[in-house]
Amino acid sequence: MAQADVLTSLAAVAVHNHYCMPVVNESTDIEIVDGRHPVVEKVLKNTLFVPNDTKMDHHDNLLAIITGPNMAGKSTYMRQVALICLMAQIGSFVPAKIARIGVVDRVFTRIGASDDLAAGQSTFMVEMSEVAELLKNATNRSLLILDEIGRGTSTYDGMSIARAVLEFCADRKRLGAKTLFATHYHELSALEGTIPGVKNYHIAAKKRADDIIFLRKIVQGGADQSYGIEVAKLAGVPPKVIRRAREILAELEQGTAAPAVEPNTPSHPEPEQVGLGDLAAQEVAAELRQLDLNTLTPIEAMNLLYQLKRKL
Repeated sequence: MAQADVLTSLAAVAVHNHYCMPVVNESTDIEIVDGRHPVVEKVLKNTLFVPNDTKMDHHDNLLAIITGPNMAGKSTYMRQVALICLMAQIGSFVPAKIARIGVVDRVFTRIGASDDLAAGQSTFMVEMSEVAELLKNATNRSLLILDEIGRGTSTYDGMSIARAVLEFCADRKRLGAKTLFATHYHELSALEGTIPGVKNYHIAAKKRADDIIFLRKIVQGGADQSYGIEVAKLAGVPPKVIRRAREILAELEQGTAAPAVEPNTPSHPEPEQVGLGDLAAQEVAAELRQLDLNTLTPIEAMNLLYQLKRKL
């Protein structure tokens, strides 16, 4: 009864949502035409879901570096690929126009950011623990979904970790697993052409004046910018903050950004570290305080002034 219930449910969903019958084989290739996310497409209101293609294999399309702005759909795209592979392997039709799915032994994911207060682990520690388990247990027949590895620490540390993980996943001698790798470290896009099997993709977006429109389409090539300020504007960040962010961004891009100054502080604050010049000045001041000017002759005053000047 349970088995019949599952099969009829899968059949009903396939008919109502226009799923296709996938071709499942023992190859290492994944080819999806017009793939869709089975959940997101149903919860969208008054908006059409934009389908995307996917092609992965153990040759030229082993690892995809996916860049693009937040909220553009990177995570949705990667999740839909994982779900389509899972649905195909349980015997279900899948949300796509055409799907050819090579069997994967496991699907590993590292998506989202959350801490573990009960275990005393920070967000970054949780992230690294999951990455460690993934790299230890994945095989070259696994499918890896990695979303913004290294974002929980400093920029250089995070970029170094992200690149090391990426190189490990793409190295056929060490792992060589099919991997979708979303990142905001645009510097990683330079790895296409230097590491075999690595390709760049990004979520297309169109900018009009200070506004941004997400096209939700995966296209080949690296993203030209992150559009972070435009996303902040969409989220409702106050206009004054947005304007100041644009000013700072322009300064950073030109290499002329000045350090922030706290309100009500002098333009040239006193240095915290005491230098040799400060010590000499203190010594001279101490000697001057001990002088009895009433007993000094003009020649003694000149000699003393000469000695004090040499100390400075």
